[in-house]
Amino acid sequence: MAKPLDMRRVVSVILGGGKGTRLFPLTQFRSKPAVPLAGKYRLIDIPISNCLNSRINSVYLLTQFNSVSLHRHIRQTYSFDHFSGGFVEILAAQQTLEGADWYQGTADAVRKNIRYLEQHGIEYVLILSGDQLYRMDYQKMLQTHVESGAEVTIAGLPVDREAAKAFGIMQLDDTGRVLGFKEKPQTDEEMDTVRMPPEFFDSQGIESKGRDCLASMGIYLFNRDKLLELLKTSDHEDFGKEVFPDCIDSTHVQVHMFDGYWEDIGTIKSFYQANLDLAGENPPFEFVIEKEPIYTRARFLAPAKLNETTVNRSLLADGCIIGKGTVIENSVIGLRCRIGDNVTIKNSIVMGADFHESPAELEAMHARGDIPVGIGDGSHIENAIIDKNCRVGKNVKLVSGDDQPETDDRGVVHLRDGIVVVERGALLNDGWTL
Repeated sequence: MAKPLDMRRVVSVILGGGKGTRLFPLTQFRSKPAVPLAGKYRLIDIPISNCLNSRINSVYLLTQFNSVSLHRHIRQTYSFDHFSGGFVEILAAQQTLEGADWYQGTADAVRKNIRYLEQHGIEYVLILSGDQLYRMDYQKMLQTHVESGAEVTIAGLPVDREAAKAFGIMQLDDTGRVLGFKEKPQTDEEMDTVRMPPEFFDSQGIESKGRDCLASMGIYLFNRDKLLELLKTSDHEDFGKEVFPDCIDSTHVQVHMFDGYWEDIGTIKSFYQANLDLAGENPPFEFVIEKEPIYTRARFLAPAKLNETTVNRSLLADGCIIGKGTVIENSVIGLRCRIGDNVTIKNSIVMGADFHESPAELEAMHARGDIPVGIGDGSHIENAIIDKNCRVGKNVKLVSGDDQPETDDRGVVHLRDGIVVVERGALLNDGWTL
């Protein structure tokens, strides 16, 4: 009989990410893991929830850029009772006697906090990214790690050759041990050097569907002592580009196969598409799984209020107030959204607001001719992302077209990947048109 896995000996380290330039302007005032997702969550809720659902309750979060809102979310969301011994602790870049530099990469960030991993009782270290959308049971990954006798285990996702161009691709032996690695191969000749026969995937219980490449998901499980050795005996700064490829020949590196939904949300386009996919009739990622919930901050908000509103294939968060004659299609409407009458919203993400303006405040603003937080009567929003706390006036038109070039020169409105992106807290006066 197999020995039960002791998940208390696993500590998770979640990497808070870099500057997030590809997600600008959503990362202008927040870090990538703090970007809102699906109306009421944040990206960081995904890896933390996966940890908690896998019985891992010792979590360190490494942060550096624009981290105030992320710190606030963690502090208000993840608190544990005194008896569980669990924690989600933030390790921000800081000056110490050993060094005063910012984190130079994923491995460097962990190295600068190595003393937390040297504590008693830690046997395994799970390295995760803070900006991926997926659901995984890390207990199964640990089982693969232990049963194979590996020192390092990496999660791998079968992909076709076109998708392989964006990933690090691994080559395995028949037991699942990693033999080779190629970073973002672009030609068939390069891919042939790390190609896996589709029959191998079928033998692992995963339908190959013509896929013959195995992509690294950037999810690593280390024996704690091996990780300390790798970090102390090199100056490598990045796990994916340096630590992992360089240790293949000298270390037993095993693959844990995964074939569920997984999305690396690193660009405006991927963020936009992932959210709209979640609003679809058959979403690829399901939040409603009772035994594997996605956790987030508990809020005391009223249910969404709809007044003769037409809503189709959309997600509506708590606290929304939506006016008469408004049509919402294939969109995500975030917390506390106040949307006026006869508004059209299609294929868009409206992130909502951090606060409700009171009836007295709204009356005073109306008397002064000011624009409240929300979307005014008669506005048309299509193919857009509207960040939090925006004030969009009446009869505003935000519709992107295929012939519009990417630009950041329209003040608080940007065009990225054919998508209109409105900055957090922007003001668009009545009749504003793109």
